[in-house]
Amino acid sequence: MPADPDPEAAGTARRLFYYTGGFARDRVLRRILSLAGHAPRPGLLGRPGPADLVAVWGQSPFAHRGEAVARRSGAGLLRIEDAFLRSVRPGRAGGGPPLGLMLDATGTPDQGGVHFDSRQPSSLERLLLDHPLDDADLLRRARDGIDRISALRLSKYNIADVDLPPPDPGYVLVVDQTAGDASIPMGGARDTTFLEMLLIAQEEHPRARILIKTHPETQSGARPGHYGPEHATGRVSLETRPVAPQVLLEGAVAVYTVSSQLGFEAVLAGHRPRVFGQPFYAGWGLTEDERPVWRRQRKLTRAQLFAAAMILAPTWYDRCRDRLASFEEAVDQLEAEVRAFRDDGRGHVALGMRLWKRGPLQKMLGRERRIVFAEAPAPAQARAAAEGRRLIGWAGRVPPGLGPVTRVEDGFLRSRGLGAELVPPLSLVLDRSGIYYDPARESDLERLVAAGPPAGGTRRAERLVARIVAAGLSKYNLGGALPEMPAGHRILVPGQVEDDASIRLGAGEVRTNRDLLIATRARNPDAILLYKPHPDVEAGLRPGAIAPTELFTLADFVVAGTDPARLLAEVDEVWTMTSTLGFEALLRGCPVTCFGAPFYAGWGLTRDLGPVPARRRVRPGLAAFAHAALIAYPRYHDPVSGLPCPPEVALERLAEGRIPHPGAANRMLAKLQGRLASQAWIWRR
Repeated sequence: MPADPDPEAAGTARRLFYYTGGFARDRVLRRILSLAGHAPRPGLLGRPGPADLVAVWGQSPFAHRGEAVARRSGAGLLRIEDAFLRSVRPGRAGGGPPLGLMLDATGTPDQGGVHFDSRQPSSLERLLLDHPLDDADLLRRARDGIDRISALRLSKYNIADVDLPPPDPGYVLVVDQTAGDASIPMGGARDTTFLEMLLIAQEEHPRARILIKTHPETQSGARPGHYGPEHATGRVSLETRPVAPQVLLEGAVAVYTVSSQLGFEAVLAGHRPRVFGQPFYAGWGLTEDERPVWRRQRKLTRAQLFAAAMILAPTWYDRCRDRLASFEEAVDQLEAEVRAFRDDGRGHVALGMRLWKRGPLQKMLGRERRIVFAEAPAPAQARAAAEGRRLIGWAGRVPPGLGPVTRVEDGFLRSRGLGAELVPPLSLVLDRSGIYYDPARESDLERLVAAGPPAGGTRRAERLVARIVAAGLSKYNLGGALPEMPAGHRILVPGQVEDDASIRLGAGEVRTNRDLLIATRARNPDAILLYKPHPDVEAGLRPGAIAPTELFTLADFVVAGTDPARLLAEVDEVWTMTSTLGFEALLRGCPVTCFGAPFYAGWGLTRDLGPVPARRRVRPGLAAFAHAALIAYPRYHDPVSGLPCPPEVALERLAEGRIPHPGAANRMLAKLQGRLASQAWIWRR
């Protein structure tokens, strides 16, 4: 999607002056402000007047510069803070630009204008006080958002290790914050409040364990907290591990906080936290308040609080598409980035990866820690174990009996061009259990299908499928004209690469393209059989060709070089062994019959003539299955921004053709491999 127009260039922006280096250095921050209708400029380029704004970062130590200018000039003051979902890492720990901002022009140079300053109402508090918060769609989005953030284990910062074992349940959770946090004094508390809170927690729960949660920036060494080892005595202990907030909240019997965002997350998790400061979430009937804010008399539900704080108040930004975003789009992007961090944070040792794949893999999986490539299994295993890395291998080349290994394969929205032509993918799957095309063992995809989509996932998948169909997208997106075809009941029979792993592992008695046509004709003697050769076979790169003289006795028409998406709109059925084209047909509402056991067979979506695993007992709808296959299972890479991205961004890149072409070396190698197609062991190295 194109970026929003620059409001300053359009003459509609309000001038916004800044006086600190942080604004000057942060291009993304200035871009978000521009998209939000402001015209950021350094204070050296002019003097603000009463019609202008001065930007300051919250109540930071440098805010006084802008406050003084606003006080002298009569300009308005715009206080800026991170939204409540920020990034993978804290900003001080290399977290990069924020995912969204809280923009508040309600304050004065002396107070207010930020959500944690309780001395006067912020714009967020005014929303909570005055907005009806009764729209059914808004509240549904809020409930879905609460459930989704909980299921994904997302928070403001997301360096938590979700694989860490949780502490034994039954504890009282006391939340620490960083020393000097402006939300403490601005929220009616002091540093001594933390000691008071700890003592009260012990008094009110005389037999329970007390678990103090340290702040992520304290864990990283960036800033000190209020509790240290000297407080961990008797039944009091410090939790310094990067455990996900939701995991801690699930095991807690009570939560105590001053003004931490973890108190907000405790409310969302169903707790009624004891609050010793005056944060934005206190005073609405959802907390036990030690220092009530007299203005806040309204009673709200969790969904109403979330709707204001997460959907209505923030300005969210889409880094991939360079535009403002909805709350849901912001979560989509954060989910992609957090998933990459969790998958890749320890690093990978990649076994037996072909040379041409190593560059794309490094871009997709090596952002956190560069991949180490190895050829022999034993050294690869030893290095992975020694360095705490994960062992990965291309699924079709993983040797048997290797032990724990994550199998890598292309996703189902791959590229504009063939892998056999060395076109890098936009999506990959990383499967710790098996791999989707091997029905002999359960894969991560099967587990995702069995688990079902998260809150809002079905609607998201329906929108994604509709966009795929409308854009005419398929796995490779090669294009091709649609020929004039014979009339009648048309059955599309997609040819496959006959040495493909999905045939070797997932086919039944029908295992060749020739036998597929014979078997389909035997069951459909009066139908029009349209045979589509596989693109790799058409290009002469892989085996599976049928002699032309025989082919025209088996099929009524050969649709070579045809866009599969356009073709599927013109046929009545698809009969296949294990082709991904069967999945693409299902997305378009076309009936599919399978002779083998592809990943989409056995779920009640297809007619199955081959042996499918008995474990596939769940009967998901098409949208639920599409969520697992297109959203939850693959990872996507945006070739424009270089960031991990949600499938919606990859879809737009494929639809718009905004994909960098492979380099000259890849193009030359692709041509050379065509000449050496019979010596595939050379070019597939």
